[in-house]
Amino acid sequence: MSGHNKWSKIKNAKEKNDQQNAKMYTKIGREIAVAVKAGGADPNSNSQLKNIIAKARAINMPNDNINRSIKKASGELGTVNYESMTYEGYGIGGSAVIVYALTDNKNRTASDVRHIFDKFGGSLGSNGCVSYLFTKKGVIYVQKGTGISDDDMMMIALDAGAEDISVEDEIFEIYTNPDDFDTVKSNLETAGVSIADSAIDLIPSNYVSLDAEKEVSFNKMIDALEDNDDVQEVYHNVELSEE
Repeated sequence: MSGHNKWSKIKNAKEKNDQQNAKMYTKIGREIAVAVKAGGADPNSNSQLKNIIAKARAINMPNDNINRSIKKASGELGTVNYESMTYEGYGIGGSAVIVYALTDNKNRTASDVRHIFDKFGGSLGSNGCVSYLFTKKGVIYVQKGTGISDDDMMMIALDAGAEDISVEDEIFEIYTNPDDFDTVKSNLETAGVSIADSAIDLIPSNYVSLDAEKEVSFNKMIDALEDNDDVQEVYHNVELSEE
């Protein structure tokens, strides 16, 4: 497995300007709202909320924003209900794309997503049309240069309960069963490993390559989807060129 392009995306996200950060804070606020509705406002007893708060802090989301989102979701500051929606389709060159959204208006979001697919040579499909090409995994990123050798990190990860580990140029990518995600993270932290980022991800079973022109168009489609306020995550199986 390899998700080095995913890591590049995470690094870029942490370096975005203030306007882009504000948009990311809004998206994370929606995730917090859904997590609180599902499991309560205490991160100590709500692992989903705990993980989202860690994600928020990783991109320097202010604590005031985090606390306000929790209070709003728990009804202290009024509330908005968001519904989880998943869209599947095909990008240019037969690529597979899955879009995860949180929305308060399903018709608006579906129309927006369909328009973006159409605009960049793709097509929105039915549920299940491409999801079979992906496997849900927990992914934990550990940056190199922390004094741990490749072999030692592999042993530490496996001892922590990981399923697999990929050694990239600047990052270790540690893969887990989604059900074991929190346990593996905790075990790694107990072992003294500093975690750079982590997420439940959809990993393609196979990647496809696009020529330079198609890749430019594909990237524009992904950017347009990610820029939509309702879209939380976009998954795909394109092996993008290194930037």
